[in-house]
Amino acid sequence: MTRVYTSKVELARAAAVHAGQSLRRLLGENRTVRLLAATGASQLDFLEFLRQENGIEWSRVELFHLDEYVGIGQDHPASFAHYIKERIAEPLGIRNFHLLDGLRDPQEMARTMSAELAAAPVEIAFCGIGENGHLAFNDPPADFETSEPYIVVELDEACRRQQVGEGWFGCIEEVPKRAITISIPWLLKTREILCIVPDARKAAAVKACLEGPISPMAPASILQLRPNTFIFLDRDSAKMLEKLEHWA
Repeated sequence: MTRVYTSKVELARAAAVHAGQSLRRLLGENRTVRLLAATGASQLDFLEFLRQENGIEWSRVELFHLDEYVGIGQDHPASFAHYIKERIAEPLGIRNFHLLDGLRDPQEMARTMSAELAAAPVEIAFCGIGENGHLAFNDPPADFETSEPYIVVELDEACRRQQVGEGWFGCIEEVPKRAITISIPWLLKTREILCIVPDARKAAAVKACLEGPISPMAPASILQLRPNTFIFLDRDSAKMLEKLEHWA
């Protein structure tokens, strides 16, 4: 289901309310809830509102993150492991979290995290859509067939430029060319997906992924086939859509 909100703030608030409801329900059904969380700039408002949701026993949430750059450590401001600790795990009181280490051998890190993720089902995931249509760091052409939970990928120029535009790096030369990412087949195994996509800079990707053909060249287009996926847009990110029926 796709819903469009009047502003990125309203989008973030609505997504947080939905996430809070889902987490409370899942915690009522399970001893532990396993969560995959995105770490981009587009998630910041959503996470701020999620911290305000009451009645979530975060101590029973087990947290994984979607991706990490190869070659940078947690002391780097662009590190997604740093983001996870500072913006999600520590503020919410999540004690059981798994961090991708960009300084380890990437194939070894991918194997280690794959084993941890595959140990049990994942109930819920928070993600976004990149300016090039990527899901996590699965840039086009994305691998829709791999059986591995985490894989090592090459980042394309559009993705790397997005990271500069979001302020994580000073110039494209500083952006790593490789990353460790959850694979698309394993992201799709998640019981429920919340896809949070604000801003006009995402509009072309949103149109390609939601109204175009399902293709590895538009990685997030695979969400068209995925039931129990909730896509949250604002007017800016939805402005190129022609078939949208659900306005909030």
